[in-house]
Amino acid sequence: MSAAGVRARVRAEMTEEIKTVARRHLATDGANLSLRAVARDLGMASSAVYRYFASRDELLTALIIDAYDSVGAAAERAVDGVPGDVDRLLAAAFAVREWALAAPHQWALIYGSPVPGYQAPLDTIGPATRVMLLIASIVQDAYRAGTVTAGPPITGRYAEELAAVAEQFGSDIPPQLVGAALAAFIHLCGAVNAELFGQLNNSIDDDRRGYLEFQMRGAARLIGFTARG
Repeated sequence: MSAAGVRARVRAEMTEEIKTVARRHLATDGANLSLRAVARDLGMASSAVYRYFASRDELLTALIIDAYDSVGAAAERAVDGVPGDVDRLLAAAFAVREWALAAPHQWALIYGSPVPGYQAPLDTIGPATRVMLLIASIVQDAYRAGTVTAGPPITGRYAEELAAVAEQFGSDIPPQLVGAALAAFIHLCGAVNAELFGQLNNSIDDDRRGYLEFQMRGAARLIGFTARG
């Protein structure tokens, strides 16, 4: 391997090590990351960490992108080969929940309260939409297969905004189905947040997977999946 290749590998390894330590700090300090604290845990001078991440926000962005990509990939793997529209929706939802339970602090970073003073850059948009786009693709496939029935048309400014989004999937997809897919995504995020952030305590304690299934079957009815789906 060339010297440049060795340097690139070392840099990549150190970058991952910094992110690993930063994720541990998410568990204790939330998103209030300190590059100085991360450097201390690594036994490095803080100035050395700045060679890899120029600021706290740059490190946060890397963690956010990784988290979105990780939960998105988990959901995509879960639906691979699953037949049936509702079953695919449920598979994605269960995978998202399992990911969140395994990485609650990363979930809080991407779906919890906004980080004060942090403005997400444009390169977070693609990773951030992976789960939403997966749900939209399930709806799109069902519509083209005739296993989903579009609800009544939506009017007003919201309809115009949805129409612009729908064009990304194909001109044949009714905007109201895009809105239904978005609503299903919000159902999913809300249900997982309720579990992780304590809203289900002392009410739904034993079968929270069942709670999520109930929520997502309601979302499936809102979307308009037919019995054949």
